[in-house]
Amino acid sequence: MENNSTNLCPLCNNRCTVFYQHKKQLYHQCCNCYGIFVDEKLKPDREAEILRYQKHQNDIEDDGYRNFVSPITTAIMKDFSPHHKGLDFGAGTGPIISKILNEKNFQIKLYDPFFHNYPHLLKVNYDYIVACEVIEHFHDPKKEFSLLKKILTQNGKLYCMTNIYDNSTDFQKWDYKSDITHVFFYHQKTIRWITKEFGFSNDTIKDRLIIFSN
Repeated sequence: MENNSTNLCPLCNNRCTVFYQHKKQLYHQCCNCYGIFVDEKLKPDREAEILRYQKHQNDIEDDGYRNFVSPITTAIMKDFSPHHKGLDFGAGTGPIISKILNEKNFQIKLYDPFFHNYPHLLKVNYDYIVACEVIEHFHDPKKEFSLLKKILTQNGKLYCMTNIYDNSTDFQKWDYKSDITHVFFYHQKTIRWITKEFGFSNDTIKDRLIIFSN
């Protein structure tokens, strides 16, 4: 769309255009990093977010849930060993990844601003960081990616999982946007921009799994 937008991109602070508007829904797309985000005035507040997160049915003993996160857990167990230090960033109410890795004697800490709010954990470095179904919730992705890059050790890896938007996606019917806490969506070009801007050495995209290497 060519419509001008008064919102600036929360990731790269560049100008945007109106991407999609329907009834009370309004999304913008950045002209620089191609990120798509909810209009600032329509983002949920903290109370609304907590209520939504508490409704998540994340049973750490459920085989389907374990299979859902298996791309991340498999990659970590391939790339790292139990003596390496990890952080589950945005672990939520059902920290399944930490559960699976703990069963294999991996060392991984839990952090979540709502449910595992231990700020001291963000002042040390980690060999690997997990952000599973987390980065689409970032109200301030520039701040969050800056932090994650800062606390990742040299040669460390950041494992993210999210649904990536591409030009074949029917945004109107895209169910991923129906969750009110999903406020920022990533295009493949957005991932490349993050890699370059934040100084990661490279990135790998495998369907929903994104790996940033330090």
